[in-house]
This record gives sequence, C-alpha cells and structure tokens, in this order.
Amino acid sequence: MLVPLSRNDLGALAGKSKRRILVLGATGSIGTSTLDIIRSNPDKFEVVGLVAGSRAADLIKLADEFKPKYLGLGDSSKASELSGLGYKVAAGVDEISDLCTLPEVDIVLASMVGVVGLKPVIKALEAGKCVALANKESLVAGGSLVREALTKGKGSIIPVDSEHSALFQALQGETPRDMKRLILTASGGPFLNRSRDSLRNISPEEAVKHPRWNMGPKISIDSATMFNKALEVIEAHWLYGMPEDKIHVVIHPQSIIHSLIEYHDGSQMAQLSYPDMKGPISYALGYPDYRVAGAVRSLDLEDLGSLNFIKLDPIRFPAIPLARECIKFGGNASLVLNSANEAAVALFMERRIDFSQIESVVAEAVSKLQGPEPSSFEDLQQIDQESREFVKRIVHL
Repeated sequence: MLVPLSRNDLGALAGKSKRRILVLGATGSIGTSTLDIIRSNPDKFEVVGLVAGSRAADLIKLADEFKPKYLGLGDSSKASELSGLGYKVAAGVDEISDLCTLPEVDIVLASMVGVVGLKPVIKALEAGKCVALANKESLVAGGSLVREALTKGKGSIIPVDSEHSALFQALQGETPRDMKRLILTASGGPFLNRSRDSLRNISPEEAVKHPRWNMGPKISIDSATMFNKALEVIEAHWLYGMPEDKIHVVIHPQSIIHSLIEYHDGSQMAQLSYPDMKGPISYALGYPDYRVAGAVRSLDLEDLGSLNFIKLDPIRFPAIPLARECIKFGGNASLVLNSANEAAVALFMERRIDFSQIESVVAEAVSKLQGPEPSSFEDLQQIDQESREFVKRIVHL
C-alpha cells in the first residue's frame, strides 16, 4: 500500500511555518490553480521553482511575479528563451528531475502531463520529498516503479485528483484495514444519456464540452469515454492497495460527492464540495497541519436540494471493465492502456477515427501487447512508444 500517510511520514514538513513548492506543470490548469492558492497565501507558501512543457513566454510571466530560483522546460530546444534572466534553468526531463531532489524543495506539485511526468516523481520520492500527485500516469503507467521509489527513500504521496483526495480525506483518523471498498464517483460526461449507437458521428468539438467544467481537450474526451475514471480505478488500486473488485464506480452527475470509503461496519465516509480543484490542491499543500481558509466556496445543501446517483452500465462504458482486466493481469497492461488511449484520443482529435472507436482501439492494444511490467523508466518508455505505434498501425489497416 502506497498511502495513506501518517503525520510522522511527513517528517520535517509537519509543523513547518512556510512550505517551499516546486510546481511541475506550472502553466497548465492544475499549476494555475496551485499558483492562485500560493498567491493568496504568501505567509504559508513560497515558490522555489516553476516548470512547464514548452510555453516559455508564459513561464517567464509567472517567474516575473513569483520570483523563483529555478525555471525548467521539458522542451529543451526552447530553454534558451529562459537564459540571461537571472534564473537557474533546467532543460529536459533529466534536469527537471534533478530539481526535485534539491534541499530547498519541501513539496513537489506534480502535474506534468503524460508518462514524461513519471521520472521527476520517482526522483522526488527517492530524495524523500512530499509529492502532491496530480499526474495520473505516474501510478497508472509506472505503479511498480513508484512503489520501489517509496521503498528506497523516505518520500510520501498526497493525492491531488479530486476523487483520490476525497478518499484520502475520508481515511483520516481511520484504520486502513477497516476499509471494505472504495467508491469512486463519475460525472458521466457530456454523453451520459446517449446510446452507444449514437456516438459514431460525434465531433471533437462536441466531445470537449463537459457539462460541469472546462478542462483541456484530452481530459475532457477521457471524461466522455469514461477513460478518466478507468485510470482512476487503476490509480486507486495502487494508492490504497485495494483489489479491483473492491473499487466501485457510481455515476453522480452533480459532482458534489467526490468519492467515498465504505468500512466493514457498513458505514460510509464521503467528502463533499463544489467541483473546484483548488480544494484538493490546497489540502495537499497544507496537510497535515491545516486546511487553507477559503480555498473553495461553501457548499449550500439547501440550494442543491438533491443529489442523484446512477448505476454504471459496463457495456455503455467499457473502459471501466477494461481497467479492471488490466489490474487483474498486471504486467504492462495498465501502461499499454494509458499509452494506447493517449494515441487514440490524438487520432480522434485529428478526425482520423470515430469517437466510438477509441475504446475498441485501446482494448485491442491491451489484448495484443500484454507482457511483463517495466523494470526501469527506459523500459517503460519503450513500451509506451510501442503501444502508440501499434495504435497507429491498426488504425491504418
């Protein structure tokens, strides 16, 4: 079991008056929300470093405001745009990973998108850092490598995904062995009430219109196919050490209850709030000492009136049973699922496959490419590349 954490697991972080944050993925939605929290709480948090993928100009604007010591770009070809500005610059994933080990870093907020975000997470954990984890791929694609890094070092993980943060919060003060099952909630996405037969002619523009919030195109499409929830099932397996048959998914269109834990006595503990990523981010940054005041607006239950729940149809949303099969198989299956899904979504965005083909393409990749789990980051990168190439090949057949 990777988490839950106790206060003692956080070592010197607990009781620290001002926490020093390295933000990986600073220009993305999670990074932007993180910086909003830091901006509003300068007495509690300090930005030590900012890292982005390739948006150098946006990174420079943030650096002008927050004055970090370090800047980093995943795209090393653009790192020269950061030179001569008075910052120490990291270029490429290896140098960014080195930033995660610096003694002046207390918390690594890990929200870099894709498998590339795994290596910095591993380095941070091996160096004993607290990782506020918003990068699903780290656990979905490299769960065994993350577990090994936790064993080697004295690092810790606090989940930032809203569902896993809800589970983490519901577990505080409880005994993990008392957990009977985990219940993940899902919005159902924009096509919840449409049949599978009606999904063929959906455009990328339709698929990215989530009924509840604005997100990036990849995660919006994953919400529409329910692959985001499939990834979260796998993530929950690694985070909480639960078998796939003890991880339940229920559709909750209002997205107010973010997830629940059922205990052996029959009781369930839930975390509720209006959907806003500042809630789980601020909880991770302040844990275990405090909750950040005013991180999200107060929940008005009288205004809501009622909450609705719908049983998941596994035939309508086949990504969930596919994730369960990946957990049962083990090996590289979850990695293949993640990589194949990213490739299939990209092809859909390019209008080269239908929306309804995404699940079948991913399922075929998982079926044909099953093998042993990756033993190193380099091994993982190779499997990732092979999975993406396989998807492109079968689409052209």
